[in-house]
Amino acid sequence: MKNNQRIQKTLFGILAAALALLALWGSQDLSVQLIPDAHAADKTYKLTGKVVRVSDGDTINLLIDNKQERIRLASIDAPETAHGSDQPGQPYGEASRKNLAHYVAGKTLTVLCFEKDRFDRHICDIPIDGTTANRLQVEQGMAWANQQAKGKYLRDSSLIELQKNAQQKKLGLWAEPGAVAPWDWRVQCWKNKKCS
Repeated sequence: MKNNQRIQKTLFGILAAALALLALWGSQDLSVQLIPDAHAADKTYKLTGKVVRVSDGDTINLLIDNKQERIRLASIDAPETAHGSDQPGQPYGEASRKNLAHYVAGKTLTVLCFEKDRFDRHICDIPIDGTTANRLQVEQGMAWANQQAKGKYLRDSSLIELQKNAQQKKLGLWAEPGAVAPWDWRVQCWKNKKCS
């Protein structure tokens, strides 16, 4: 009997502490939103900030509350820019970066995010003039629809058709024969040192 009473008191104490924490948490004005579970596709969050850097054709930095947050454009992979002599850039890497900068550099944007990746980047769509910068990059031949790992990273399936159209019209990177997808470039060139 005494064991049952101790267990009940312990459970009651845990429950009371949990309720107190919930009440405290609910009364706080939280300016940082929680990152949703990566497998919960219907849970999204928004970030608003000024674009202070365009690193390449699929990565930007937003300044939010005096802190820079790295944003990786969802569903696309742009040609790699150079990262030192050991990691040379791909053809159209710099053109892709400049194309994205044309749409977003210096602007205050609200982006729609899905999760954070292993590099602590927010994975987001960037709304621009009734479409997204993600789609514009693919549509103009400045990025691939990210079909790495059998499409695991492709949230927007409309990008496949946009890529086909860009290929048929030989836009951007598709003007040159033998375009190498960035996920292959990172392995062949950067990892295996077999750059073409």
